[in-house]
Amino acid sequence: MASTLPFDVDLSIKPNVEVFFEPRSCTLSYLVIDPNSNACAVIDSAADMDYAAGRITYESADKIIEKIKHRSLSLEWIIETHVHADHLSAAPYIQSQIGGKIAISREIAKVQGVFADVFNEDKNFQRQGEQFDYLFEHGETYYIGSMKALAILTPGHTPACMTHVVGDAAFVGDTLFMPDSGTARADFPGGDAKTLYASIQSILSLPNEMRLFTCHDYQPGGRELQYQSSVAEQKQQNIHLKDDVSEARYVELRKSRDATLNMPNLIIPSIQVNMRAGHLPKKSEENDTAYLKVPINRL
Repeated sequence: MASTLPFDVDLSIKPNVEVFFEPRSCTLSYLVIDPNSNACAVIDSAADMDYAAGRITYESADKIIEKIKHRSLSLEWIIETHVHADHLSAAPYIQSQIGGKIAISREIAKVQGVFADVFNEDKNFQRQGEQFDYLFEHGETYYIGSMKALAILTPGHTPACMTHVVGDAAFVGDTLFMPDSGTARADFPGGDAKTLYASIQSILSLPNEMRLFTCHDYQPGGRELQYQSSVAEQKQQNIHLKDDVSEARYVELRKSRDATLNMPNLIIPSIQVNMRAGHLPKKSEENDTAYLKVPINRL
C-alpha cells in the first residue's frame, strides 16, 4: 500500500520501548527512551482504581517512576493518545514526582465539549484543553531527546485520538489492537466508524516494518500478553481488516460489533478524570473531598 501520509518517518531511529501492564483494565503503558541520551517519554500511564471503594492509588505508575529514577532518565513528555474511557490517567501523579509535560491532541476540546454536557459541568470547567500543558497539532513534529517524533491525528474511536510515531515505533492508542482482537469500538459519543476506517488506513500506510504498540490487550482465549505488532502483520492478520476489507464492510462490521459491547467498567470515572488531564474534580469546600458524577441514561 502506498503511503497516503504527507509526513516523513525515519526508520533509522530506534527508540528503546519498555512496557508496563495494569491487569485490572488491561492497559499497556510505555516508557519510550532515546538510546542516545537520558531523555524519555511516558505514553498512556494508568492509575489503579478500586471503583467499589472509590479509592485511587498509583502502584502501577510507581513502577514507571522507579524505572525512570533507577536509570537516571529525564522525563520530557507524559503523552495521552486520547481520553481513555477504561482507565484513569496517572499523568499528574507522575508529573508531581519527576516532572514532564502532559500532552494530548488539540482536538481534546471536542471531547470536553461533548462530555461537559453529559456530566453537566458548570461554567468553571474549561473546554479548550487548558488542563493540559501542551496540545499537539496534526502533523506536528517534536523531540524526545535527540529523537524526532510525529503526532498524527487518527480519530474515530474518539475525536482526539492520536498516533505518535517515534522512529520505527508507532503508539496507536486504542485505534488498533493485536490482530486477533481487531480494532477500536466507535460507538462512544463523538466516535464514528467511517472516520475510524480512514484513520486506520493512515496507520497502515506507514512502512510495513513499523513497530505498532497498542494501549490494551485483552488476551483473547487466555493467550499470553501481547502488545507489539507491525503494519504488515496488521494488514495480513487483523480480524477486522484483512482481505482488503472495504470501508462499507468495515463500517457494517464495526457497528454490528459495537452493538454487542457493554460500556467499560470505569467509563464514568475515567472520562471525568481524563478530560481534566488526569486531575480529579475540584474538592468540596465543606469536607475537602472530590466527587464524581453518575449521569443516568446518558451513556
